[in-house]
Amino acid sequence: MKIRALLLFSVFSLFSQPSYSTVYDLPAKAGDRVIAEYPNEIAVTRAEQNETLLDVARRFSLGQVEIIRLNQDLDRWLIKKDQVITLPNKRILPDSPHVGITLNIAEYRMYYYSPNGKVYSFAHGVGRQDWKTPLGRTTIQKKVKDPVWRPPESIRREHAANGDPLPEVVPAGIHNPLGAYALYLNLPGDYRIHGTDVDKIFGIGMQITHGCVRMYPEDIDALFHMVNEGTPVYIVKQPIKVGWLDNVLYVEIHPDLEGEETTPEQRVASALALIQKANHDELPQYDEAALKEAAEKQTGNPTAIYTRVLSPEEEAAEAALLAAEAEKAEKANVAPPVKPIAPVAKTTVAPIAKFAPKSKTVATKKPTVSTKVTAIKATKPIVKPPPKPAATSGYHKP
Repeated sequence: MKIRALLLFSVFSLFSQPSYSTVYDLPAKAGDRVIAEYPNEIAVTRAEQNETLLDVARRFSLGQVEIIRLNQDLDRWLIKKDQVITLPNKRILPDSPHVGITLNIAEYRMYYYSPNGKVYSFAHGVGRQDWKTPLGRTTIQKKVKDPVWRPPESIRREHAANGDPLPEVVPAGIHNPLGAYALYLNLPGDYRIHGTDVDKIFGIGMQITHGCVRMYPEDIDALFHMVNEGTPVYIVKQPIKVGWLDNVLYVEIHPDLEGEETTPEQRVASALALIQKANHDELPQYDEAALKEAAEKQTGNPTAIYTRVLSPEEEAAEAALLAAEAEKAEKANVAPPVKPIAPVAKTTVAPIAKFAPKSKTVATKKPTVSTKVTAIKATKPIVKPPPKPAATSGYHKP
């Protein structure tokens, strides 16, 4: 068994525009469920000034829980200049149809499967323990720009009890908790996928709403203009995901939501059931230490636990299948489903060995690692957002 070592790093500069959703190609091989921006590398950034992990999350349109779990050894409130921060690279697609939108509330992340063959991934907030976001299949019932919020009586009572009374109607504007765009779901209870106001911008990627799904302003803007009314929406809760990429099996484990508590042993047991299912109902000779560490740390980062070794005949059959899929895509005047490698940025530096993760290799032969260092988000400049305006009193809290 071989475990692929991810030892390459890219360190890049911050530019002058905000970051938006991450866009992925679907895996080239049918049945694979792991998507990646860049192959064989870990994505990182280096702080150019003292800041917080929340600032980093905002700059890269990541959720709070996500950035904190990926950087458990760092102080979320004080990231010093030149410190290296780990960013997500690979993700395992949720176990749901690859059409429309899938919201995986366990990872505070949604996936939009566009008709153009791309997958758009966005961070989002979900309902807190006493206002849970409902699960199941639904559709987008209507789209509203500059929505007006009419808070339910239950929410008005809650705010009044906290000394923050709400009006019966909150007009559109920068202090409207629905933000500038709202996608109304075909569910009882007036549930929406919506933006956020300036006072709640740092609450994305947390269990904090009254049941709705809250997004960054630029992300809901993009999603709003990509989807149509009637688009299917699948709301799932999958804290543990398993998937293949190029004959390597990965597991991805996220922390429990509020009000739920599982032990590492329970998480391993759940993961094993999914691993067996993904491997034709047979449990492979997986890396037990890697799975145990993933269950304990719950970083949400896909961990390679098994490499499938193909016979020469199987390799030839797989190559022929990929070639056939590429030819079919070319005939349909669509680019083959293989993600190009971004050009090397001028700001890339040599690998930083001290930040390399521990390799779980158990093979007698060291796996080959590409020597190319690719640029991260080289096609879209990134910047720290402008300073957060001072909060004003009144009805801005949903």
